Amino acid sequence: MAGHSVGPALGRMIKDVTSTWIEPSSTGAALLLLGRGSDPSAEKGVECPGELPSPSDPTLVERAQRAKAALGDRLFVLGHHYQRDEVIQFADVTGDSFKLAREAAARPEAEFIVFCGVHFMAESADILTSDTQKVVLPDLGAGCSMADMAALPQVETAWELLEDLGIAESTIPVTYMNSSADIKGFVGRNKGVVCTSSNAKRALTWAFERGEKVLFLPDQHLGRNTAVLEMGFDLDDCVLYNPHKPNGGLTPEQLRDAKMILWRGHCSVHGRFTLECVEEVRERVPGVNVLVHPECRHEVVTAADYVGSTEYIIKAIDAAPAGSAWAVGTELNLVRRLANAHPDKQIMFLDRNVCYCSTMNRIDLPHLVWALEELAAGRLVNQITVDADTARNARVALDQMLALP
Repeated sequence: MAGHSVGPALGRMIKDVTSTWIEPSSTGAALLLLGRGSDPSAEKGVECPGELPSPSDPTLVERAQRAKAALGDRLFVLGHHYQRDEVIQFADVTGDSFKLAREAAARPEAEFIVFCGVHFMAESADILTSDTQKVVLPDLGAGCSMADMAALPQVETAWELLEDLGIAESTIPVTYMNSSADIKGFVGRNKGVVCTSSNAKRALTWAFERGEKVLFLPDQHLGRNTAVLEMGFDLDDCVLYNPHKPNGGLTPEQLRDAKMILWRGHCSVHGRFTLECVEEVRERVPGVNVLVHPECRHEVVTAADYVGSTEYIIKAIDAAPAGSAWAVGTELNLVRRLANAHPDKQIMFLDRNVCYCSTMNRIDLPHLVWALEELAAGRLVNQITVDADTARNARVALDQMLALP
C-alpha cells in the first residue's frame, strides 16, 4: 500500500460494507478498561505489580537516566512511533512493531529488552530473541484492541467452518503483525504468513499463489484496501466474517465465492477517520495533501492523496517541500512529533478531535521508570513470554514473511 496515490471519487461509491462496529465481549469490560483484573487471553486488562512513582515527580527523567546508565549494555529500550515523547526520549531505537522486534533480535548482548509499545509487539520480540534475553513491558495493561478482536477460539471456530464447507484446504491464512502470538501460531500451523502494512501486497500475492482464497486477520481494512486497491480485486470479492454471529453472519455460498474472507476487526484509532474528515480538511485547507494509513476505512483511503505504512508516512513528510500542507490520518503522538520536527511545513491531524491510542499511552514515564529501576535493582518485572509450541509455530509464519520476495 505504501506510496499508493488515489482520487476522491471512489470513496463516495463505497457501500456500508466497511462498517467498523464490533460487538463487545462478555469479559468484565469495566474492570478491564481500567487495567484491573486478569484475562490471560486478552491484550489488555492485567494489573501491574509494584508501586509506581508519582507522575508529578520532577525527578522522573533523572531517575530514568540513572537506571538506564546503571544497566548499561545489558539494557536495550525499544520505542514504537506511537509512544508519547516523554517515553520515546529514552528509546535506543524507534520504529514500527516489526522493525523493533527485528532490532531486538539483532542485539543478542542485551539481557533485557524493554519494549515501549503494546503486548503483541513484546510477544513478537520474545519470539524473535534468544532464550537468554528477557522482554519486559512496562505496563501489562498496554494491549491492542485490534488484536483482541481475533481470539484463538474464535478463529479456530471459523477454520472449522471452512473445513466443514470443504474450502479450508484452498484457503491460506494471513495475519497482520498486529495480532497475538496465538493467532500467529495458528497461521504458522496452517501454512500461512504474517504481514505488515508495508508488505501486505507481497504476502497476499504469495498466498494466492498457493490457494484460491485468503482468511485475513484481524484488520478488515488493511485486507480490503490491499486486495482492492493493490491487487485488482472487487469489493464483491471480499466478505466480512463476524465472529459474534453464527457462521460469521455469512452463507456457505458467500464463503465459497469469496476471494478474501476478512475478519471483522479494526484499529480503534484509524477506524475513527471518516470521509467527512477528508472533505472537511480539504475545504478548510486548500491544497492540503491527505496522507493516511491503510488501516483506515476504504472510503477514507480512496479519498486520500497518499496511503502508506507508518514508516512511509514519516518518509513522505520528511521529503515534502517546505510550505506544503499535510493532513495525516494516523496516531496523534506521531503526527505531533512530525509537526514539531518540520516547522517549515503545515502538518495537522486529519480528525479535528484528538485521538491517541489509549492502550499505547499506558506506557508512560512512571511505568518506564519503575521498570528500569526494578531491573537495575536485580528484580525482573513484567516479563513477556510466549510458550514454546506457540512460539515455534508463530516463528514459522514470521520466517515465511521474512522470506517473501
